[in-house]
Amino acid sequence: MNLPQYLSDFEGVWRIHREIDFAERSLPGRFVGEARLVPHDGGLHYSETGELTLGTAPPMRAERQYLWRPDGAGGIALFFDDGRPFHAFALGPAAEADHDCPPDTYRVAYGFADWPAWTATWRVTGPRKDYTMVSLYTRPA
Repeated sequence: MNLPQYLSDFEGVWRIHREIDFAERSLPGRFVGEARLVPHDGGLHYSETGELTLGTAPPMRAERQYLWRPDGAGGIALFFDDGRPFHAFALGPAAEADHDCPPDTYRVAYGFADWPAWTATWRVTGPRKDYTMVSLYTRPA
């Protein structure tokens, strides 16, 4: 099965530079790594690996995986790697989505105006969470 063009545009390797700003802490977080999006079952398998540094703590290895699927309306639906729904967004210069995970709320704003560079800005709030995470995705040189 061929991927829709809008989904295949994400296929391949992306460099990630992520900044994490915790509202209650003066020590920021940073993630530097890469994401690989490879065709999988009519969509893409997203695999992210890199180094996460929180404040002055030593860096640690971090990774995550998602499944990207066409949503049937020209957008992209994301799922956790076990198949549970995560969120969906429509494509355009900017897109927004929510992931409700009581008692926490996750809101993401995607920016595609500088394609092929793109951003994902997460605002996370809850009883014990309050941070903003900005990820910049670029193609390797």
